[in-house]
Amino acid sequence: MRRIYMDANATTPLLPEVFEAMRPFFLEHYGNASSIHQQGQYARAAVDHARDQIAHLLHCRTSEIVFTSGGTESDNLALFGTLENAAAPAHFITTSIEHDAVLRAAESLSKKKIEVTILPSTPQGVIEPTALLAAIRPETKLVSVMFANNETGVIQPIAALAAIAHASGALFHTDAVQVVGRLPLDLSPKGALKDVDLLTISGHKIYAPKGIGALFVRRNVRLAPMLHGGSHERQRRAGTENVAGIVGLGKAAEVSNTWLAEDNATDGPTHLAALRDRLEQSILSQVEECGVNGEGAPRVSNTSNLYFDHIEAEALVIALDLKGLSVSGGSACQSGATEPSHVLTAMGLSPARARASIRFSLSRLTTAEEIDEALALIPAAVARLRDLSPTWNKPALIPA
Repeated sequence: MRRIYMDANATTPLLPEVFEAMRPFFLEHYGNASSIHQQGQYARAAVDHARDQIAHLLHCRTSEIVFTSGGTESDNLALFGTLENAAAPAHFITTSIEHDAVLRAAESLSKKKIEVTILPSTPQGVIEPTALLAAIRPETKLVSVMFANNETGVIQPIAALAAIAHASGALFHTDAVQVVGRLPLDLSPKGALKDVDLLTISGHKIYAPKGIGALFVRRNVRLAPMLHGGSHERQRRAGTENVAGIVGLGKAAEVSNTWLAEDNATDGPTHLAALRDRLEQSILSQVEECGVNGEGAPRVSNTSNLYFDHIEAEALVIALDLKGLSVSGGSACQSGATEPSHVLTAMGLSPARARASIRFSLSRLTTAEEIDEALALIPAAVARLRDLSPTWNKPALIPA
């Protein structure tokens, strides 16, 4: 059975060119990047080159890139590194639609006497600047808002939100895991994101391996380390560098830069956006009582979150998987959870509709042929499951 993969927001495949860039650092160039001998110097040069590649993608200084183990660690380092030792009174603002890496960290911070405010979402999944304006205070130390949601793909007005935080003297962090390599990001002192102080990157969302990530930390932002040990990463993240993973992340950033340049040269929708739109519109035209979660809001070009009333998302995910199509009921970090998505319920969806929602997230490797094959499977799978549903009123047959 040929398999079709449409769960790129959970993880992307490793690009062959990324793997080839990493290969020598597993077997041949295995030196510790902190060693002063030749093998160590070679590893250090590779780490420095990868840092340059990522800084080029983000339009920032190389010294502002801190390598981590992935998105969760980067989010935690941003929050705990700026708040755990903050002078009282300290106030932190985040949102109801964040990844658990931020929300669970916020819960922990609240136990350390950091006051936490959770901003609401609109029905479209947007955090409005007016909501942040109403919540921010003189004692607010940090604001954290996800750049694009991992479940719906909805993009937040990050530049406006960051400007509000800065005007009040607060730092601003964004989890950009779902936009790095998909949207151009300019973190330079005069760039569109000049007010963003901390930004999270995850390697396995941009065709690099799992277990590697980075945190952009703007110059002059003081960050207390979570890990204590050596003086790695300018004393911001102790631990021997994952050289092969770092090399892979750097190569993936380089490839992403090429893709973004190609996207920028496109007058109309990008190839990926065109594929997503065709998948989405074809499903909507063929399936009754179906709709887009986040409709009307700007979304990243690869993501479509659809609800299919009268079915359970888990059953549809399994049915499609048996036919060779890999999709998701939401965040991979919530796989197996019995509760409906906190993102969708925060947007106002009923628990039943949230449980009936499926995320299709395409990768740069998705083809038009795969879209056609998926469209041959999805309406039929929905119809079969609805035939088993006690809430589904089957359309009356028209007499011949």
